Amino acid sequence: MQTHEIRDRFTQHFVNAGHQAVPSASLILDDPTLLFVNAGMVPFKPYFLGQQNPPFPSGTATSIQKCVRTLDIEEVGITTRHNTFFQMAGNFSFGQYFKEGAIKHAWSLLTGPTDDGGFGLDPERLWVTVYLTDDEAAEIWEKEIGVPAERIQRLGMEDNYWSMGIPGPCGPCSEIYYDRGPEYGAEGGPEADDNRYLEIWNLVFMEFERGAGDKKGNFELVGELPQKNIDTGMGIERVACILQGVENVYETDLLRPVIDVAEAVTGAVYGKEHESDVRFRVIADHSRTAMMLILDGVSPSNEGRGYILRRLLRRIVRSARLLGAQGETLGRFMDTIMDTMTPSFPEIAANRERISRSAVNEEKAFLKTLESGTALFDRTAAGVRESGAAVLGGHDAFELHDTYGFPIDLTLEMAAEAGLEVDMAGFDLEMKQQRERAKADNKAKKHGHVDESVYREWVDNNPTVFTGYSELTGDATVIGLVKDGVSVTSAAAGDEVEIILDATPMYAESGGQMADRGTLTAGDALIEIRDVQRVAKRVSLHKATVVSGGIELGTTVTAQVDGGWRHGAQQAHSATHLIHAALRQVLGPTAVQAGSLNRPGYLRFDFNYTEQLSDEQMSEIATIANQAVDADWAVNTVETSLEQGKAMGATALFGENYGDVVRVVEIGGPFSMELCGGTHVARSSQIGPVAVLGESSVGSGARRIEAYSGMDAFSYFSKEAALVSGVASQLKAKSSDLPDRIAQLTERLKSAEKEIAQLHQAQLMSRTGELVDQATQVGQFTVIALKLSDGISAGDLRTVATDLKGRIRDRAGVVVLASADAGSGKVPFIVGATEQAVAAGVKSGDLVKLLGQYVDGRGGGKADLAQGSGSDAAGVDAGLAAVRDALAGM
Repeated sequence: MQTHEIRDRFTQHFVNAGHQAVPSASLILDDPTLLFVNAGMVPFKPYFLGQQNPPFPSGTATSIQKCVRTLDIEEVGITTRHNTFFQMAGNFSFGQYFKEGAIKHAWSLLTGPTDDGGFGLDPERLWVTVYLTDDEAAEIWEKEIGVPAERIQRLGMEDNYWSMGIPGPCGPCSEIYYDRGPEYGAEGGPEADDNRYLEIWNLVFMEFERGAGDKKGNFELVGELPQKNIDTGMGIERVACILQGVENVYETDLLRPVIDVAEAVTGAVYGKEHESDVRFRVIADHSRTAMMLILDGVSPSNEGRGYILRRLLRRIVRSARLLGAQGETLGRFMDTIMDTMTPSFPEIAANRERISRSAVNEEKAFLKTLESGTALFDRTAAGVRESGAAVLGGHDAFELHDTYGFPIDLTLEMAAEAGLEVDMAGFDLEMKQQRERAKADNKAKKHGHVDESVYREWVDNNPTVFTGYSELTGDATVIGLVKDGVSVTSAAAGDEVEIILDATPMYAESGGQMADRGTLTAGDALIEIRDVQRVAKRVSLHKATVVSGGIELGTTVTAQVDGGWRHGAQQAHSATHLIHAALRQVLGPTAVQAGSLNRPGYLRFDFNYTEQLSDEQMSEIATIANQAVDADWAVNTVETSLEQGKAMGATALFGENYGDVVRVVEIGGPFSMELCGGTHVARSSQIGPVAVLGESSVGSGARRIEAYSGMDAFSYFSKEAALVSGVASQLKAKSSDLPDRIAQLTERLKSAEKEIAQLHQAQLMSRTGELVDQATQVGQFTVIALKLSDGISAGDLRTVATDLKGRIRDRAGVVVLASADAGSGKVPFIVGATEQAVAAGVKSGDLVKLLGQYVDGRGGGKADLAQGSGSDAAGVDAGLAAVRDALAGM
């Protein structure tokens, strides 16, 4: 039975039982507790917590949620049980049924005949576990289902009590296991061997809320949930193993094809030896996870979710190379995994090119990093072993990371393979001193859920009606006041308060458009609204300051939007749609939106693209956008179903979860059509001019365009025109002649600078004879250790040092020079050693590092020549003295 059929059977089983089928949420949710969705119940958490009533008429739901867990990336492939991406099939009840219903639903699907839509598993091979004190569940299994008592085992908190690991809902659970047979391990049920007895379904009886704790089980129960709920999770991949008769998830129809391709491109064979098998599994697992992350809008970067993606892709590349692959491989892996996953996730088909391009470009960049970084690592590791040590220095690990872009986890892996440890304390110290860059899966801080229960009454019963599409002023009734997280009945002058109205013309921040500003008035009361935010996409919270008078529940107020603010925001938002449409015309349909910000007169637009845009492309984008303004197209909106909106050709934002009813904004017919809930101008001409400022990188595979609109664009153009006019006047040239005139001046300046540099170098070289005379004998070495006059650059310093080293090449000579470069504010320094000095044990790189300690700098190089740079010129003399002392002691 193919995996997509397993998914279909699961969904249909629960739909037939009255559950509402809910599509999988994006892997990226607006949840401060999670980097990615990591459990099937995550999208339903507000309903379990009682913050919102479930929007399902039956009070039950079913879903197959895509999940990613990254805490055990290093374990992937070592065993066959760890996957970073998995599909969690679940059924959920919000107070409708509890333990008996959940158990019967699961059992009937697992053991039901395949002809009737079941999975047809042998009941005699199923075991169950319950929580130690859960007599009720044990009795249901034995008396209602007929599972023999000897196949019902009681386990403790670690195994049979569920929570997300953070404050939130929790409860005892009952797990269902499949006995794979004696060839897989010892008899005795799950408590004896959880390799033979494979867990396939977890039924969570959610009835409590837990508090903070540092370990699973080490927490207190802070109370009962408003109602008893059911949250179950069946592992699609594990059931596929059983129904397809394969050893593990890597042998199923989803992942085995990737391993087959990996065999073809590497020449290695899967199943022959453990170390190679681990690499094959890493390729298969990470290819799928990376593909799904890119599908949901993640781009490789050095922080957060993007760092996780980058780490996965780089592990694939390195694993393939260790198996024998030459050149690029990610394109083939991505094509294969997209083929196997498309039947379950049809949206992959429309995004194949974007996914492949993002992965392949990351591979190209990493192959360069891998080549240079691996060579440096091999040299460094060899030196460590030759010295008899077993620890790779923290500075060396940091240099790999900072200079060569080598991830520290990759250094750790390679060090382990070489039988070495890494001085992580030293690495962390270097990181703290130089820059703040850390692995996101270690830095992502988990917190308890945001308590929105104070808003539940309004979310469930009194959602805010937004009237701002058609009016900027309107009367409304105050139906809620929240101060410092507590519901109150009134607010006085000077209070900071959140105000909930039954209706509002003020736009709440959403879709990149900043919230409206405005006022509420009632009699002598004046309230300033500085921000509007939404709760559960249903209630508008007006963040307010009571300027004068007071306000109470039930007060009728007049809400007034700041018209100038709204007009500017609408211009920017509509201009964003034009920029998006122009981008797609110029770059193609794969240049899709990855985020935006619109405030009055200004917009920024992030999009997935891997290459810097040319001046010609930028000019074309600006021209197309302004032509759309000049066309004076009507801006039309229509509310329709999500399916119909997509059928109309409307562009949707990746990672956004749309409701059943969506708003389509259309400008110029097919020119621009997007799903958007924001406010817009009535006609494109009202946007005014659009001034495209430029574009830049915001991470690997992501670019950003910034622009002004309306009067801000006009002001920008006016300032630019004044600047050009001023330059033309200074150069006594026409504006049209400025490019040629500036090019001529630039060429003359370069020529003059080159001539000055040659004269400067000649002057320096004329002094080298004098510098040789300042050599001193330090032990067995002839040493020239000097601080030269300020203003000598690092390049000049290298020229002088090389010349001096040549003048004393017949001796065991060492040249140590430092200066202060006024132009850069740096303190360049260099150490050179003759052949005799190197033979006597001098290592210029070590001496450079020693000198660097005194000038707040660092550097490196070879034994005969090394160079560095610092920032504290006051330490030069002490640094030179330290180098002399080191040479004297040799």
